[in-house]
Amino acid sequence: MKKQNHDKLKRDFQGLYQKIILATVIVAIGGLALIYFIYDPSLSAFKGNEPETEIVEKPVEDDFDKIENGIHVRTGFIEAPGMVETIQNCTNCHSAKLVMQNRMNKERWKSTIKWMQETQNLWDLGENEAVIINYLVTNYPPKKVGRRAVLTDVEWYQLEE
Repeated sequence: MKKQNHDKLKRDFQGLYQKIILATVIVAIGGLALIYFIYDPSLSAFKGNEPETEIVEKPVEDDFDKIENGIHVRTGFIEAPGMVETIQNCTNCHSAKLVMQNRMNKERWKSTIKWMQETQNLWDLGENEAVIINYLVTNYPPKKVGRRAVLTDVEWYQLEE
């Protein structure tokens, strides 16, 4: 019985000893970390490796409606009556290039606008619709071109049989 008590005390003592060692290690690591952060927080191992960035101010365009040589610089639209309305209503959803490349007549523009209103949530253009269509038809009318331009300045030769 004495031996059993002795073995039990020995096991209990070893368990207690291991717990004391573990607690001491934890306290030591915590103390070292505290000293490390107090001494110089910039040395933190948790600091990211992000490169330092320099903030550069980009010059602000003074005039968003600048016109050069009859062309609206920001969009590329031709300066003419209805340009402002076209910019305000069309370039909210499309690039100006997309609008300019779709050269249509008055009827096709009307049907396209109606389609956009029915399926693409385009708002009612009101009086601006006629102004916009007139601007587009006047400045970007349909082109009558084939698949390629006609060849010019070509020296033709006869094929021999």
